[in-house]
Amino acid sequence: MSPVNPHLAPIDVPDPELLPRVQELCDLADPYATGPAEDALFTAAMAEINAWHTDRSPFFRKLYEATAPVEPTEPYRAPLVHANFFKRHEVLSIPRDDVDLHLTSSGTTGQKSQMFFDRWTIRSAQRMVARIFDRNGWITPEQDVNYLLYSYEPARDLNLGTSFTDNYLCDFAPARQVEYALRNTGNGHEFDPFGCVAALRRFAEEDAPVRILGFPAFLWFTLERMRAMGLPPLTLPEGSLVVLGGGWKGHADQRIGKDELYGRVTEQLGIPSERIRDTFGSVEHCIPYIECDHHNLHAPVWSRIATRSTRTLEPLPYGEPGYLHLVSPYITSVPAQSVLMGDLASVRPGEECGCELATDWFTVHGRAGVSRNRSCAVAAAELMKGMS
Repeated sequence: MSPVNPHLAPIDVPDPELLPRVQELCDLADPYATGPAEDALFTAAMAEINAWHTDRSPFFRKLYEATAPVEPTEPYRAPLVHANFFKRHEVLSIPRDDVDLHLTSSGTTGQKSQMFFDRWTIRSAQRMVARIFDRNGWITPEQDVNYLLYSYEPARDLNLGTSFTDNYLCDFAPARQVEYALRNTGNGHEFDPFGCVAALRRFAEEDAPVRILGFPAFLWFTLERMRAMGLPPLTLPEGSLVVLGGGWKGHADQRIGKDELYGRVTEQLGIPSERIRDTFGSVEHCIPYIECDHHNLHAPVWSRIATRSTRTLEPLPYGEPGYLHLVSPYITSVPAQSVLMGDLASVRPGEECGCELATDWFTVHGRAGVSRNRSCAVAAAELMKGMS
């Protein structure tokens, strides 16, 4: 293991008497521990966080009470809240004065989710990321690196979750240089493909590893631009790393397969496949899902994953695609411990991956149609009627 990183430091729950099992679960140091003891601890932590939000959120209390008679066997007794609900409502379980961070989703159209974090929630999520990076050997305080961030260059009032995450990931290795793909123009952001190409060519001549973080679409556009310019392949220094996240956003029509993208990164930048990892996460559910070296997204010990029928919302067995359902008791600021995503996915048992991790993993198949997403959000909004 690498030297202690400040993001691995202890952090305390807001109320140790009410949330001892949440504390214990989030203190588990092995990101992929699994077994009966971990399952029992997770269930106990979910009971604590449900009680926490029931006592503090009128919305969640009404939702919890309304689902009790019809969902007695619901796993962890965690009623669903659709991610789109947070695009229309600000629902907190803490006083506004306790909000430590406010982030928005990075959607390119329509309303964006508004999420609020107290110190415990955001720090515990960051510690999860640090533990996974540490397990993979990606915390290197002794080795500075060059960064190419396929995310938004900092700007006043920019509070996008993707930008926050990518800048946070720069804490795991000292920065020699940092270049942004989405440049701040003073009136928004624009993709700078020539700047990206120039940065990669310059980095290839140096001795520091390169870390490429952020949206996969813009990395692909950079590789395409290099090919169109007739540039020969580069060999980035040994130890270079690609960690992608945020999806293809407004470029879904140009999306390519993961294997093709990874193959082109290896071909044109010289980074081996095992050093290229995709991630999945959202501002509504900040648990880190990071690919293993077989390129599958495993659930860490602090969460559970499932899929739901797009017709009935009933739980689905392994392998059947449906809405992705993400559960974790880590969040105390907002009742988002059981979130139904707008993504279609399928879940597989850990042993079907073939890597050393034993936790379940999932494959994302794309976004579901907006009409059903809207109906779920509207249904949740009905529970808000009469609340001020």
